[in-house]
Amino acid sequence: MTYQSLRPVPLSVLADQWGAPEAHFWLRGIAPERPVAFDEQAGLWNVYGYPEAVEVFSDPAAYTSDTVPYIAPDAPEYEKSGLLTQMDPPAHRQLRQLVARAFTPRLVAGLAPRISALTHELLDQADGRGTLELVDDLAHPLPVTVIAELLGVPASDRPLFRQWSEEIFPREKVTAGGGSAGTDGGGAADGDGGSGGASGTDGGSDEVAAAFDLVRRMNEYFAAHADDRRRHPREDLLTRLVQAEVDGERLSEAALGNFAQLLLVAGHITTTMLLGNTVLCLDAHPERRAELRRDPAALPAVIEESLRLLTPFEVFYRATTRDVELGGQRVPAGQVLALWTGAANRDERVFAGPHDFVPGRDPNPHIAFGRGIHFCLGAPLARLEGRIALGILLERHPELRTDPDNPPVLMANPELTGPRTLPLLTAGLPGRAAA
Repeated sequence: MTYQSLRPVPLSVLADQWGAPEAHFWLRGIAPERPVAFDEQAGLWNVYGYPEAVEVFSDPAAYTSDTVPYIAPDAPEYEKSGLLTQMDPPAHRQLRQLVARAFTPRLVAGLAPRISALTHELLDQADGRGTLELVDDLAHPLPVTVIAELLGVPASDRPLFRQWSEEIFPREKVTAGGGSAGTDGGGAADGDGGSGGASGTDGGSDEVAAAFDLVRRMNEYFAAHADDRRRHPREDLLTRLVQAEVDGERLSEAALGNFAQLLLVAGHITTTMLLGNTVLCLDAHPERRAELRRDPAALPAVIEESLRLLTPFEVFYRATTRDVELGGQRVPAGQVLALWTGAANRDERVFAGPHDFVPGRDPNPHIAFGRGIHFCLGAPLARLEGRIALGILLERHPELRTDPDNPPVLMANPELTGPRTLPLLTAGLPGRAAA
């Protein structure tokens, strides 16, 4: 397919060609039988409806984010400080306020020149081949470098960061439960940055041990850098976090490490998926690509619609603290809920033509970044990276398109929607646009 054909291909058709996980029935244009359904195999409640998901996000008193005791009740004790994804008010509010004083809108906005320069540098390295592997050449190295430099850790450790990401979200992971529009579902991603997950509610002891070992290794890494900042402050986010105070209190070493790992891993994965998914949406809808070429200022709306249609983090976990009524179902206390935001973002009760790619749809209240107190702290950075990187990419390569002989492959992990590989044809060597 080329953009010159101006013939859109339904994403519901492409989902199977791209290898979308079976659990993601909504990617195939299928609506759930009911907005809330119990999955007996996984032992959890799947929430597919938009109003129901928003209700859960909006009531942390009834739906706790501290799900580990329910998902893995035999897990060993661990330090939860700094894990915004597993915290409820008031502790969550106190930590988020502290972090917000360091991770400011002004700080994020100031990254724009560096994001632009990095994008050009990475695309320069790929020039000359006539092809581009979007994930390896741009979508992964760009955000992980930005986050690493923002924190003040060596960008040369990128291979280590990618290893951690793939340990948390294995590329080939298959959910324990099946996938159907009626009852089944699988993995999870949770919280302010979309980190953490499980398949079902009975994670194996080996998986739990591996998860705790990974947390230990990551915390040791960040603890060493935090200790250096206490002795030798720099102009970076890690120093700001070390020095930040709320009510005279600073982050503990454990809290600092937990938050840094969340920001590093979840932050760059979100942008990696966002970049790839937006390119996939435009490739499947060349008429929209042509419209964007005529009006580049429409790019933010294109990104928002791609976030709705191909939601990077597909599922958030919560657990009931009391008996509740949700989506016509009585859910007892102590139950785990999987909020499938990808399905909720296609709820026809909220979105007209839910499976259509309609940039600029108004309103577009998607919940790709969560909702309420756990709204993704890194959303402004992800949007900024997406706007700058995609703008440069599409300007430098106006005929960019997928390779029919080497099609995209989506992540097999049901916790994510995004390309594992995305080979692209650049149609020659267009001249470099001005930075």
